[in-house]
Amino acid sequence: MIPVDQALGLVAPYYNLTLVVIVIALFVALFRYKETKTFMLPWRLLFNAVLIYVFEQVLAVLDIMGIIPVPRIFFGIFEFAIITIFIYLLLVQQQYIAKNA
Repeated sequence: MIPVDQALGLVAPYYNLTLVVIVIALFVALFRYKETKTFMLPWRLLFNAVLIYVFEQVLAVLDIMGIIPVPRIFFGIFEFAIITIFIYLLLVQQQYIAKNA
């Protein structure tokens, strides 16, 4: 019998990808809405971070299935890129608020 933590580790990437499909659909709806006065650059950066996450999860699923052996260092690089985008996103938003306040 497989322990619970190992079972969750095997199925988590699949669930993550299904939830990310919903998030991408919401982003597409946001980007299609033309009458917004919202500062969109942070949202575009967040969308890029989500796309990196999707790529990371697809690689994780392919690695679990044994189709493509992926070195573990790649996952750290992807996480680093996502965190860097988040920090830049917050700084861009802070600068926009300071400029328009």
